[in-house]
Parts: sequence; structure tokens; C-alpha cells
Amino acid sequence: MFLQDTVDTFSNTIQAMQQEAPQQELSLFELLTKGGWVMIPLAILALLGLVIFFERYLTIKKASKDDSQLLLQVKSSIKTGNLDSAIAICKSNNTPLGRMLQKGLLRVGRPIKDIEGAIENVGKLEVSKLEKNVGILGIIAGIAPMLGFVGTIIGVITIFHDVSVKGIIEIGTISGGLYVKMISSATGLIIGIVAYIFYNILNMMIDKIILQMETDSIEFIDLLEEPGR
Repeated sequence: MFLQDTVDTFSNTIQAMQQEAPQQELSLFELLTKGGWVMIPLAILALLGLVIFFERYLTIKKASKDDSQLLLQVKSSIKTGNLDSAIAICKSNNTPLGRMLQKGLLRVGRPIKDIEGAIENVGKLEVSKLEKNVGILGIIAGIAPMLGFVGTIIGVITIFHDVSVKGIIEIGTISGGLYVKMISSATGLIIGIVAYIFYNILNMMIDKIILQMETDSIEFIDLLEEPGR
């Protein structure tokens, strides 16, 4: 009987505590604001990374469209001796390969080495255009976790400062600093990981375009070197 009364009393006490201190649910935005001022540069880095990724992704996707028909049309015009038609086809095709072949066709009549050099120079310029701002994603991938770590240090400093001022260790004092420490660190790591993934996705797309450009330019040079052209 005594044991039953003790259990009932304990249960009633727990219920009373839950009623007196209802759980406070935080939204995602409210949770992020607990990270302190470090969250502002992290938010800027996240927004900058998203803008760069989608802008570059669309640009690279446009440049990677299938150019097989372009090369076939250029081959057909060259074999029939219609060089002006081949140049016009390349000029109307707004792609890196089209600009490379156009430069090569404008050098027809010169030594093959000169034609190869002209195509290679245009190819480097086109690759440079595709890689524009991609390196910033790599920088974001490195900076964001470090900023999160700065938030961690600030959180720890805040904890010890408040403890030293009050002279006592309280759960509220410690948890306030831990909010800053844990949220900023997690946010920095997430932004860094996503930026690193975006960076590698764009680089893989660019590498694929470079390989295709090299393959098509070699095929174009071989066509120019064919006997009796």
C-alpha cells in the first residue's frame, strides 16, 4: 500500500512539473538564429554558392549539347570543297566546338600545326569561360566549416565568461553557449559539404565537355589531313 502511494505521488509530481513547464517547440528559423552573428556570413556563403551553382550548371549544360550533327555538316561541306558554307555553319552554332572549328576553318591553307594551335587556343578560352566562378564553390567548401568552428569557439568563450561573471555553474548558462557552438558548427559543415558536392559536379561536367571537344577537334584535324582533300 505504501509503495502504491509513493508511485502515485511521484507520478502526480511529474505531471505537475510538465504542466508548469510546457515544452517549447522551436521552428527551424528560430533554431538557426540561436547560432549568433556567425550565421549571417554562413547564410551569405550558402546563398552565393546556390547562385553560382545553378548559373554555372545551366551554362555548362547548354555548352554540352550534342554537337554530332555540327561535325557531320562541317565534314560534308569540307568534302564538297564548300569552305564558306562550313564556316557559316560553325558561326551559326553558338557552342564551344562551333567556335573552335570556325577558327580552324579560317586557318585552312596554313600548316596543320598553325591550325592545331589556333583550335587549341580557342579551346583553352572556352574552358576558361566554363570554369568561371566554379573555384568560388571550392573556397566556400573550405571557409564555411571554419566559420562554423569560429562559432564553436565563441560559444565556449560565452559559456566560461557567463560562468565567471555569475560565479556558479548553471544549466541555463551552459546551454545558451552550447546553442551557439552546436548550431553554427553543424550549419558550417552542411554548407561546406553541399558546396564541395556542387563543386565536383560542375568539374565533372566540364571534364566531359573538354574530352568531347578534344575528340571532335582531333577528328576535324584528321579530316583536313586526308589525302586529296
